[in-house]
Amino acid sequence: MNVAVILSAGTGSRFGADIPKQFINLAGKNIIEYTITQFQYNQNIDEICIVANKEYHGKLFVICKENDFSKVRHIINGGKERYDSSYEAIRLYQQKNDVNLIFHDAVRPFISNEIITNTIKALEKYSAIDVAIPTADTIIKVDKKNNVIDSIPVREFLRRGQTPQAFKLSIIKKAHELARQSKEPLLFTDDCGLVKSFLPEIDIFVVEGEERNIKITYPEDLLFAEKLIQLETITNSSKNLDFTKLKDKVVVIFGGNSGIGLELSNICKEFCNVYSLSRKNGIDIQNLQDVKAALERVYLENKRIDYVINCVGYLEKKELSKMNNNDITTQININFTGAVNIANASFNYLKESKGMLLQFTSSSYTRGRELYSLYSATKAAIVNFTQAIAQEWKNDGIKVNAINPARTKTKMRVDNFGIEPEETLLSVNDVALSTINTMIEEYSGLVIDIKKGI
Repeated sequence: MNVAVILSAGTGSRFGADIPKQFINLAGKNIIEYTITQFQYNQNIDEICIVANKEYHGKLFVICKENDFSKVRHIINGGKERYDSSYEAIRLYQQKNDVNLIFHDAVRPFISNEIITNTIKALEKYSAIDVAIPTADTIIKVDKKNNVIDSIPVREFLRRGQTPQAFKLSIIKKAHELARQSKEPLLFTDDCGLVKSFLPEIDIFVVEGEERNIKITYPEDLLFAEKLIQLETITNSSKNLDFTKLKDKVVVIFGGNSGIGLELSNICKEFCNVYSLSRKNGIDIQNLQDVKAALERVYLENKRIDYVINCVGYLEKKELSKMNNNDITTQININFTGAVNIANASFNYLKESKGMLLQFTSSSYTRGRELYSLYSATKAAIVNFTQAIAQEWKNDGIKVNAINPARTKTKMRVDNFGIEPEETLLSVNDVALSTINTMIEEYSGLVIDIKKGI
């Protein structure tokens, strides 16, 4: 029997959050949800045991129920140190025969099916397995007293350890028992270190890990994790898009009569009930009542709204000092206030359908651009607004994301920048397909970067 032991008793002190980092939100889910999912759907895993602090057992029970994690058979108390938590799982299974324990950090959510499978397969020949990757950096050993280099190990033989670490139950149990009998300080940091220290005669086989199998330890790691999810989303080939997931859905596209919105509307209408709203049919997103009335009409006709997409944008290149008050308010109202109006008016409909709100930002949100300061500022506001309401609406089941296309050939761009080399621009079809890919995913709170050639 292969048992995945997910170690989730850490407090996350280095992360600096109010809750353990395994329960931090990552694109609409707790980090640990991604981790459990990978083991739940690996065909070689028979059951899952989660080791966690008692105060979080209730939260974990809810997570397992909501996600139908049927392989989770035990949620047990963790210990003071990592090896104490491992030992609690060992004690739980010590009376069973022919058991393999596969220990994994709860905060390594990107563990792949391949690594899990390869780790379990290696147990057919070895009794202890580690997962590691080559180090790209030079590692130095320092003299702790003087803080000078003591030695420089040959990089060819160095690896960076990851998890899972897997063992025959009898081996890891014996190693732990010997460690507990020892009067010497325990210097190891993981279970393989323990086996190496107390059972040196046991070979520990190393399975090749992956760079993306990161451990989320610091806030910066969370930003990288979000980018990994974004990359996973945008690199899905349009050939693999499962349009059937959109069948009979009701999609409202503001700004759906031109540019990206029009292309999106044309593709979606083959599978969905699409409503394209713009000034051409009397809808001004600067006016909250216009937006409310338009959505109400769609809802009364269909009894549901599944997606609301805001493609409206306005750019006029001009120095701020040369803008009049009308120029300023128009850009702010169309690009940001209108987005707020759409979100506000959509809430109840999307709450009922557990749907998704999609806003459009711009690559200019990362840094203010000369001659379009207000456009850049409002697009930065869209990103912050998206991330904020994704958190606010999480418990209502609403997903909120922002699409961030690189330079795209639209009328608005041509009007402001003139004719540019085709090979440097995204097409509206590129952006529309990536948007649809986002629609059929379950992520929330992401800024989906769409770049040329990706």
